[in-house]
Amino acid sequence: MNSITSSDFNYSPVYRKAIEILNISRHISNYLVQDLAVLNRNGTENKDIYFTGDIIQQSTSLVPQILRAESEPFSEEKQKYADSVTRLTNLLYKNCERLELSNSNGREFLRILRLELKKFRKLQRIWKLTL
Repeated sequence: MNSITSSDFNYSPVYRKAIEILNISRHISNYLVQDLAVLNRNGTENKDIYFTGDIIQQSTSLVPQILRAESEPFSEEKQKYADSVTRLTNLLYKNCERLELSNSNGREFLRILRLELKKFRKLQRIWKLTL
């Protein structure tokens, strides 16, 4: 677990939660890829493996969108980036649900990520009101 430094307190709670979600997503994706990389009996690849990359991409995209929303001087632009964070969060949640249906030993870990996403959504609602 990373130690908290004084510079971490300069960031908003939604930003810190997004970093946490990114770290969790990376760990889960790395675990799932090992199971899903094995070819099916008929020699085809498991299509669910692409969702592991999607959760990484979407969780990685959350952080810069949050920073842009917080640094924009105009409320219309802030709202545009905040809406982007909402879309990414929804996509990330749906991809977690899809991966939970995959044939992998690590799919139980996705519940942890979905619980963190629920917490993130609560923080996000408050955050959007403060922008």
